Amino acid sequence: MKEWPDEDFEPDGQEDNQKLIEFLGKLWVNWYWFALFGFLGLMVAYVNLRYSTPVYKINAKLLVTEEQKGASATGTGVFLGDLNSLFGGVNSVDNEAEILKTRYLMEQVVRKQNAQVNYFVPGDVRDVEVYPAPFDVTLLRPDSLTGGIFRLQLKDNEHISVSQDHFEQETTFGTTIDLPGVGSVLISRNTSVPISKTTYRFEVASFDTRVNEYMGRLSVGVTNKQVSIIDLAFDYPIKAKGESILRTILETYTENNLQDKNTIADSTIAFIDNRLLFVGQELGAVEGDIQAFRQSKQLADISAQSQLLLENSAEYVKQLTEVETQLTILDNLRGYLIDPKNQRVVPSALLPNDMVFNGLVERYNTLLLERDRRLLSATPDNPTVRNLDQQLANLRTDMLANLENTRNRFETTRNELRRKTGQLESEVRRVPATERQYLDLARQQQIKQELYIYLLQKREETAISKTANISNSRIIDPPKAKTLPFSPRRTRTLAMGLLIGLIIPATSIYLRDLLNTRIRNREDIQKQTPLPIVGEISHSTSKQTLVVTRDSRAPIAEQFRSLRTNLAFYLSNIDKPTILLTSSMSGEGKSFVALNMAMIFAISGKKVVVLEMDLRKPNLSIKLNISNSFGFTNYIISPSQTPESIIRPSGVHEGLYLISSGPIPPNPAEMILHERTGELMTYLKREFDVVIIDAPPIGLVTDAQLLSHHADLTLYLARQGYTYKRQLRIPTELYHSGKMKQIALVVNDIQKAKTNYGYGYGHGYGEYGNEKQEKRKWWKLFSKKNS
Repeated sequence: MKEWPDEDFEPDGQEDNQKLIEFLGKLWVNWYWFALFGFLGLMVAYVNLRYSTPVYKINAKLLVTEEQKGASATGTGVFLGDLNSLFGGVNSVDNEAEILKTRYLMEQVVRKQNAQVNYFVPGDVRDVEVYPAPFDVTLLRPDSLTGGIFRLQLKDNEHISVSQDHFEQETTFGTTIDLPGVGSVLISRNTSVPISKTTYRFEVASFDTRVNEYMGRLSVGVTNKQVSIIDLAFDYPIKAKGESILRTILETYTENNLQDKNTIADSTIAFIDNRLLFVGQELGAVEGDIQAFRQSKQLADISAQSQLLLENSAEYVKQLTEVETQLTILDNLRGYLIDPKNQRVVPSALLPNDMVFNGLVERYNTLLLERDRRLLSATPDNPTVRNLDQQLANLRTDMLANLENTRNRFETTRNELRRKTGQLESEVRRVPATERQYLDLARQQQIKQELYIYLLQKREETAISKTANISNSRIIDPPKAKTLPFSPRRTRTLAMGLLIGLIIPATSIYLRDLLNTRIRNREDIQKQTPLPIVGEISHSTSKQTLVVTRDSRAPIAEQFRSLRTNLAFYLSNIDKPTILLTSSMSGEGKSFVALNMAMIFAISGKKVVVLEMDLRKPNLSIKLNISNSFGFTNYIISPSQTPESIIRPSGVHEGLYLISSGPIPPNPAEMILHERTGELMTYLKREFDVVIIDAPPIGLVTDAQLLSHHADLTLYLARQGYTYKRQLRIPTELYHSGKMKQIALVVNDIQKAKTNYGYGYGHGYGEYGNEKQEKRKWWKLFSKKNS
């Protein structure tokens, strides 16, 4: 007797490499699906390449230069050196890159390019954009439209028809018309482009839509931090138009940069002009006083003593004049900064020697210009604008503090000069009063004249510097499109199509295997139960229930012979065995296996009887075309009936007999438990060599458990693709709980065409000893049936 497994069985134990091998085997069996979907994936990728709009990448490089403070190396000297701080300091490459990404810059580009309108030539599958177009659509109200798509039909060289779904209007080139959702537009002929089609389309998008689209197409980056070069890229389907858009972006950026510098210079010139007007009036008043004094006193020349005193005090007067001038400028700048209404840039060249103040002014002007740019697209309550306002207020406080310190220093110097000048004045008092009065007037004239000349000099310096302004950046690599399109890429698209095509069947196979709950192969059974498999029966293509005959040499007949041999091994110690057949549910082929197994024992010379004990749904007698009106239930109910009275010949073999179930009783379980059932089994074991019991499914009713007490071996039937995996735990639990004796498995209805089950039943048996077997053609080796 074969030894049965222990109870320490782990149902799901399996090595990972074995699972991988099994999965690869399933993929190989279904190779034709991979070939089909791989081909379909390539076809879809080809169609996508054929009808997709190619997108080209246009690249450009921008060099950002750093402006040097101080004197020029070419000889302009200190004359322009003090003004460098007016026009920004060292430029940050990262800051300039961020400026190129701003929405304000892109809005300017969209307006310059009239980019809200795109032109197309209608196609069978997709419309192709054209640039330049043979006509131009100019939006007269570009910021107040929702957009739309319109069709333009050319009637002749002058007359055209513009239409939409529910709109159509005929007009001529150069005429203004109103379009729904767009407003007034001017359609003009572009004579530089010949007309190649009679029908065109033009699309009008809203301003924000086009700005967002262009911002998404533009990429700006600083790839190398060691150099001050900005890399720009713009993606667009048309090379020429993409190059034009990127060129406009660079030109607009350069214009804005120069405009910022000129704004600072203009503010400085306006400040100086205002001071010149005021100082000129004071100088004129002093000169008038001198003229009136000399006329009233009838003075033609100054005495030698007065001339000598003037010459001695000239140096002190000059120094005092410079100090007074600086103090005046400081007072004016302080008043300019204290006034909160002044929101213009602050000139810094008026104090050329104060580098700290010039640095603060430089930062203040930069932030103020940034705030003005932000206010073009944001409100004053915007957090960014508020942050800039706070920084500007802090810088004003710092500049005022710096001016106060500088003023204190100049006042100290002025007091010292006044002290020295006072010594000369004591000597002047010795001269006649008339000459002393003249000396006072002459000194006031000199102070005002020095201030006036100083302001004139600074104004000229600022004006000259403005004319010399250049952008802090230059294009070192002009916009140029790549030769091949950036998207779609032919090789990558075809590879992705093939890959997706191969992934679909692989995923389907994996998911089908993952979600499958029914047994498909030997491994599925061995993972769920340790019980031995004593027989494997392939799918029968015959419509007959009895597939085993005396002279049958078909593969399925050989499989039943193999089952008989295995059972002889398991029942070697039992002379006249009783075999019980059951399963998890109906439809798994118990009656088919029981009848053919009985036939195979009968062919070997055994006297075999089959009991149809599925009292609820008898099926065996119907397969043998035997009346089921008299049988087991009659024997149990009627004590007068003997076992011999219910045993019938099968009609298919002289050694095979049948006991049908009889009429269906209301209490099958109680009838099986009747004492006459035991008497019947004792009689059958004595009179027959093999007793086969066709019992009902054990997963549904308990009849099979009740009958198992009379059986030496229980064969539990499992059907490929039909029995659930979890149902195989039922016989394992019955065996380990002792409710049934020895249990073995028989796998039924194995279909090689569905899956790689077992060891390839259906070929070896059929070819051995069967000369009429058709020789397989070489191409059939790759067919599904023979895989």
